[in-house]
Amino acid sequence: MSLDELIKNCKKGNRQAQEQLYRKYSPVLFAICLKYSRNKIEAEDNLHDSFMVIFDKIDQFKSKGSFEGWLKRITVNTVLQKYRKEEYMTVVTDSTESETEIDSGYADISLNTLLGYIQDLPHKYRLTFNLYVLDGHTHKEIGEMLGTSAGTSKSNLARARQILKDRIETTQNKAIIGLLLFFILEI
Repeated sequence: MSLDELIKNCKKGNRQAQEQLYRKYSPVLFAICLKYSRNKIEAEDNLHDSFMVIFDKIDQFKSKGSFEGWLKRITVNTVLQKYRKEEYMTVVTDSTESETEIDSGYADISLNTLLGYIQDLPHKYRLTFNLYVLDGHTHKEIGEMLGTSAGTSKSNLARARQILKDRIETTQNKAIIGLLLFFILEI
């Protein structure tokens, strides 16, 4: 079944077409949900909520532009709207601290470790970090999306970067101490 036929059948409420659409796009949309969620279970809930909105609003897709892009936009908006409603978004400060630079000496950290650190960030910092660094939004756009100011977005990004830098340094220091202890105990 072509994508146009699949969309048309989903608009008619055809359950088999909806299942096929889910199977086709759930991996991509789950990755987005995981990026903005605290854990896998929350990401699964967000994916479910996103597909509920997608199936409810599929009539609004007018075949202009990318269907996958439309799905991704709905998914991000659904997740962000959920967190705004649950009042996870509290203003920390409006300070515009200088951005923390992460030393290029940290390039040896694994991607999975770094993604784990990002996922462990406090919620408002993780959302801001993902929207700015991974999705390329401006601080003004992030402020509008999260119901805060651009200054708060900048502050939250700076704090997220500092937390990540501290976690990376702590991990590397523990590894160095572990190696030193290994060599000391061997002597």
